[in-house]
Amino acid sequence: MAARVAMPAWLQAARPGGDITLALGVAALLGVLVVPIPPLLLDFGLSVSVTASVLVLMVGLFLQRPLDFTSFPTVLLLTTLLRLALNVATTRIILTHGHEGPNAAGHVVSAFGGFLMGGDVIVGLVVFAILLVINFMVVTKGSGRIAEVAARFSLDAMPGKQMAVDADLSAGLIDEAEARRRRRELEEESGFFGAMDGAAKFVRGDAIAGVIITGINLLGGLAIGIGRNGLSLADAAQTFAVLTVGDGLVSQIPALLVSVAAGIVVTKGGAQGRADELIRDQLAGNHKPLAMASGAALVMAAMPGMPMLPFLALAGAAGATAWTRRQAAATARQEEARKAPAPAATSEEAPATDALRIDQLRVELGYGLLSLATGEGSRLTEQIRALRRTIAAEMGFLVPSIRVQDNLQLPSDTYVIRVKELEAARGQLKPPMLIALDPSGTIPSLPGERTTEPAFGLPALWIAETHRQEALARNCTVVDCTGVLVTHLTEVLRESMAELLSWAETKRLLDGLPEEQKRLVADMIPAQASTGTVQRVLQALLAERVSIRDLPTILEGIQEATAGGARGFAAILATVRQRLALQLCDSVRGAQSHMPIVTVSPDWEAAFAEAMVGPPEDRQLAMAPSRLSEFVRRLRDVLDAAAAQGEAPALVCSGGIRPQLRAVVERFRPTTPVLSQAEIHARARIRSLGSV
Repeated sequence: MAARVAMPAWLQAARPGGDITLALGVAALLGVLVVPIPPLLLDFGLSVSVTASVLVLMVGLFLQRPLDFTSFPTVLLLTTLLRLALNVATTRIILTHGHEGPNAAGHVVSAFGGFLMGGDVIVGLVVFAILLVINFMVVTKGSGRIAEVAARFSLDAMPGKQMAVDADLSAGLIDEAEARRRRRELEEESGFFGAMDGAAKFVRGDAIAGVIITGINLLGGLAIGIGRNGLSLADAAQTFAVLTVGDGLVSQIPALLVSVAAGIVVTKGGAQGRADELIRDQLAGNHKPLAMASGAALVMAAMPGMPMLPFLALAGAAGATAWTRRQAAATARQEEARKAPAPAATSEEAPATDALRIDQLRVELGYGLLSLATGEGSRLTEQIRALRRTIAAEMGFLVPSIRVQDNLQLPSDTYVIRVKELEAARGQLKPPMLIALDPSGTIPSLPGERTTEPAFGLPALWIAETHRQEALARNCTVVDCTGVLVTHLTEVLRESMAELLSWAETKRLLDGLPEEQKRLVADMIPAQASTGTVQRVLQALLAERVSIRDLPTILEGIQEATAGGARGFAAILATVRQRLALQLCDSVRGAQSHMPIVTVSPDWEAAFAEAMVGPPEDRQLAMAPSRLSEFVRRLRDVLDAAAAQGEAPALVCSGGIRPQLRAVVERFRPTTPVLSQAEIHARARIRSLGSV
């Protein structure tokens, strides 16, 4: 057997449908505009134009959705260029060889002209003029207007659609891959309708050019036939009218088909399915309109002078279809009733169940802030996703998905952060302005609008983008609106993490431990402690912003406390915190590797110890309000003095009063850690900043 000869790469690329073939075809079309072609080649080009227009129309009819034909704008441009090139070629032949007879411009032009005119020049010109009006004024103009409106509505709806995708992703309803697919589909939809809007202008220009070229052919042909070739007016009109009408018809019919295809595609909108299926289901889907149409046809048949047979046939067809649809609908209802014996109960239970669901975390935006989530270059969703990863790595707990949605009841520049449907914080933003904060705590001396930073309540200034560099040069902190919102959300999350750690999430954390740690869980739960006890310990740590990432050490502390006979939750938590002593000290360590602390004097230690009441496992603080206010004032003075030195110290006291003292400090300085003396690790380097 002879060996197969490999085809060169350029020859393989030149196959039908290849990129070289397309390039050569476009180059040939441009060449036809300037190079004369013989009638035989012109017949072939006109045949290609008619066949291609029929193909485009059929593809438009059988489309499932408009985005399945994203190359349609390019096809419109190429078919328009093909028709214009062939118009130029036929015009050249008609004006140079039209006096030779009706076949001078090829058989296709002659056949179209003779068929339409039927031997009468006036009738042919009138019919051709009507076709021009239909294509130019009705189909082309309507398709262009629909494409323009579809492009505008598609662009207007884009932010809402993108926000819906981001909300579904934040809520966990879809994964990242599905979100990327939907965003890509939205981009394709926007680009498609925008390109269709532009391509419709080509179709309209093609129709206008057809009218002008037809007039040039007719007038120029008459002038050349009479003046140059010596034909009589009747012979010149007969010859050049046939050729002109044939040329116009052979270009206008494909243009009409392509315009109809464009109208079908753009009017399809967001409907799914082929055009025939949509028309059949929507026109003949309900028996009542069919029955009314049948009755109207019967009335028309009974009117004097009306042809009875056509209207009776239409009435019978519409009535039979209405009866068939009615029977099919009745059968479907019976089948549905048989499969679902109690549909009312089901329909009532579903909304009630949905009403019980709540969002663990939600960010609501006013109308003026929607650009933060949906505008071009928006970083809100990405920053929220990064925030969840950062908190998970830092605190050992993945917070629930955060839903972002609009709320038209809010002022346009306001956002609200909700935790379990309850408002946890709110603030105001002014995009695209920036917020500038002076490290000294004063208002920056820049042009802008005074405000208060929503996360920490610091005095700040709204500035324009043009003043960013000036603010940075003055050592100010400059944050955009997205950064302000994410910072505020971060603080809310840190304050609410204990509430967000549910029993189910605790169980998920335990189940996700490595295999070598699951033996510890199996020995401890439920023999020594329950999952609820573990949840309470983790919540207590998170409430004081202590990371629970070292979960095995926490479980060992719980097991040690319960095995040692610890009574009460406070004793278990104290043992766990002693196990985490190195982590607690490291979280307070300053820039010079020292641990800044503020101690409680022996007098106040004794005062707090004497004010304790209740059993040992559940002691409560019962100090006089005036005495407690004095302690808070002195502690605030010491902490403010440390803050002035750039330090954020921890408050150190004895283990017996630490829980009650923490409850006091939390009310005015929630970020200040309160440690017992037993929680100071032996290797920690301590630097005392004062005493209360």
